[in-house]
Amino acid sequence: MDALEIGVRRHMVHALLELDVSRARELLRELERSGEKLSFTAFVVASLARAIDADRRLHAYRDWRNRLVLFDEVDVVTLVESEVDAVAIPHVVRAANRRTLREIHDEIRRIQAEPGASAQRSGALMRLSALTPGLLRRLFFRVLRRNPHWLKRTAGTALVTSVGMFGLGAGWVVGIVPLHTLCLTVGGITRKPGLVDGRVEPREYLSLTASVDHDIVDGAPAARFARHLRELIEGAEVLRGA
Repeated sequence: MDALEIGVRRHMVHALLELDVSRARELLRELERSGEKLSFTAFVVASLARAIDADRRLHAYRDWRNRLVLFDEVDVVTLVESEVDAVAIPHVVRAANRRTLREIHDEIRRIQAEPGASAQRSGALMRLSALTPGLLRRLFFRVLRRNPHWLKRTAGTALVTSVGMFGLGAGWVVGIVPLHTLCLTVGGITRKPGLVDGRVEPREYLSLTASVDHDIVDGAPAARFARHLRELIEGAEVLRGA
């Protein structure tokens, strides 16, 4: 709640994207039929990390002197639900741009099975938060946002949150982004007709919301990022050789 109070004051721009994930979903089903299941969330995290790697302004932060700080490693925080109706764990997948889809999948499954293995569940900040007055917690978030390296260590550099897992169906969600420069909100997947090589075929489309801090990223770089992300996800690039 403290983070959300900070987030509502930010200048975020939201793009509602509809991506054809038919190829990716079919490749994931083929892997499952062969006895190896990979999560769709891991696929999105891996694709996002590679898209950011092509333009690192998309996960930059500004420091207290208003300087833009860029990072080589893309640390993606994603919400991991370990128990039904429990509070999801905001786990940080470190250096996701340098890791394979399989490695990211294995880490997410490990945190689902052992929530205490995530520093975001068992770290000192989590333990102290319940004992700290709200005024000090909110001050902490304001200070954190002006210290890029500390923010990266604490909360990563990009956020992926999924509401499609709850049976949303077709539809987009525009949320509040407290800390990160870039957030992807994964909505539902729906099946409907699409045009492929001049033929109408049934396709699977993902509703995806890309939220970008406009104080850091201008419209043109954000549009190029969205185009590159579309190419990676629709082409299922990270699934090649999986």
